[in-house]
Amino acid sequence: MNTDNEAAILYAKKYIEDLLSFFGLNTDVYATSSDDEVIELHVPSTQLNSFLIGQHGDTMHSLQFLVSSALRSQNYELSRVNLDIADYKKQRADRLAERAEGWLKQVKDTKQPFDLRPMNAADRRIIHQLAADWGLSSESTGEGRDRHIILGYIEEEPEKKVKDTEKSDKKTKKVNEAETTEEVKQDEETKETEDEAEEE
Repeated sequence: MNTDNEAAILYAKKYIEDLLSFFGLNTDVYATSSDDEVIELHVPSTQLNSFLIGQHGDTMHSLQFLVSSALRSQNYELSRVNLDIADYKKQRADRLAERAEGWLKQVKDTKQPFDLRPMNAADRRIIHQLAADWGLSSESTGEGRDRHIILGYIEEEPEKKVKDTEKSDKKTKKVNEAETTEEVKQDEETKETEDEAEEE
């Protein structure tokens, strides 16, 4: 198994550039890996955007699969690839995040679970991350084309409520003893984080 990640990134970059050259497109592909788990390949916008992306991104995903398969055939440990052409995936993710905000707010306000429509793996990963950022649970369920996410509200743990109440009482006491509220320093903020849901 070849564990040289830099070599894997360079190989993926050259492979996709060679593939594009077959279509008469000579362009420089930006290649990187911020987490040493997935190689990010970004093809700039060209006159062949529609052709390379395909309907619903089908052609782009096929190219992505070819690059990933080539890496595995060369025995590279780093073989997962995310190919984006003309920021197609980024723009799609931004639009999905905007829609998801309404779903997340609904669960937060009503404290009731909410079933989302079936989504592909990439879209589900986006929702899982957004749910974690909002302090909500997210679970993938169903099989194949019916696989979707159920958003859920997470009740605050009783012990944490007690601690938060104690902190609040201490803050109130400090405010009462201080000459002005500006002289009171806030206690450290409490954060809640959720592990990302199962790997899709």
